[in-house]
Amino acid sequence: MNSKPNLDGIGMTSRRTRERLIGRLMERGIKNMELLEVMRTTPRHIFLEEALAHRAYEDVALPIGHGQTISQPWMVARMTEEVLGLKRLDRVLEIGTGCGYQTAIIAALSKSVFTVERIKPLLSGAKTKLKLLGLRNIQYKHDDGTLGWAEKGPFDAILAAAAPQQVPQELLEQLSDGGKLVIPIGDESEQRLLSISRRGDEYEQQLLQRVKFVPMLRGQVKH
Repeated sequence: MNSKPNLDGIGMTSRRTRERLIGRLMERGIKNMELLEVMRTTPRHIFLEEALAHRAYEDVALPIGHGQTISQPWMVARMTEEVLGLKRLDRVLEIGTGCGYQTAIIAALSKSVFTVERIKPLLSGAKTKLKLLGLRNIQYKHDDGTLGWAEKGPFDAILAAAAPQQVPQELLEQLSDGGKLVIPIGDESEQRLLSISRRGDEYEQQLLQRVKFVPMLRGQVKH
């Protein structure tokens, strides 16, 4: 990949292919126009290896190395729209930076994003690409995502891009009152995408849909 990729794209990564993707997202029920505009203007192809860049605006998950994937655009939109509601978010925690694509979407719609990734090479690559896009409202941490980032909380929203078998208590505790956690839960055989809202010391849980994410693992990977 070039050190300074073409942000506009050409051919299968051009603006025309992005418009088709946005049309598909709208057909599948995404209604937040600010979110759709951010997804239209964010160059997903720069977050992929050159050999896969031509598939960037297909509505599919794609490999990014280290056994991880860049999430399907519709799933990114669905999870982001769930936490947006009618307000702009001040503080958002992302568990699983990955290649940085969902980070870019959230950062354009929030005041501050705090993102945690356990695989150091992925975090380094994501940081480079996000800075290329001029996003300066992101703080990064190489750590076990199941622990969250307590010293930066509480958070208006927490989004997780990997599935633990049960909801980490640490993430629930780092939600602000009125905040929302969107997280896939389950194992390889079955996963459910949950939206969990905090009301004081109570947590209201809503099932959004069946999903398929990579598992959320504990610990760190340094290389």
